[in-house]
Amino acid sequence: MVKNNDPRVVYADIFDLPHWRSPKHTPMSAYERAAQFSSFNALEGYEDMVGEEARIVGEQEKLTETEMEILNQKINLIADVLEDGHHPILTFTYFLNDRMKQGGSYVTMTERVRKIDAVNRKIVLYKTVGTSQRYMELDMDKIKDISGDLINHIFESA
Repeated sequence: MVKNNDPRVVYADIFDLPHWRSPKHTPMSAYERAAQFSSFNALEGYEDMVGEEARIVGEQEKLTETEMEILNQKINLIADVLEDGHHPILTFTYFLNDRMKQGGSYVTMTERVRKIDAVNRKIVLYKTVGTSQRYMELDMDKIKDISGDLINHIFESA
């Protein structure tokens, strides 16, 4: 027996039969059939990941001895005013760590000072954070500058 590779000969018995159709399901439209084979996003999230890697974060600047001395004087002044029962509204420039990668950025915030925690080196503000409504704390080592009416008045006079 001779083997024939011509599909017209091999499938001659079924070649002219009508196309089978399901009795239960209606045929799909050309649009629905094309949607089955349309491209999909195999790299979902890739664009976000590349964008995150490309995002630039800064590093915390090291303060000079003079800048640290001035900042300590400002903190001491705030502590004195707090002891007298006053809670000044001040503007803080501080380094905020990035939640996604190493580094962060400097932000500025104006808020009323609640107290100074000298032991843990934190300035506690009246602003609350999170669902626990904790008072916001600024780490003194991350503060770059403090300004406000109280500070500006004293340091401009000097």
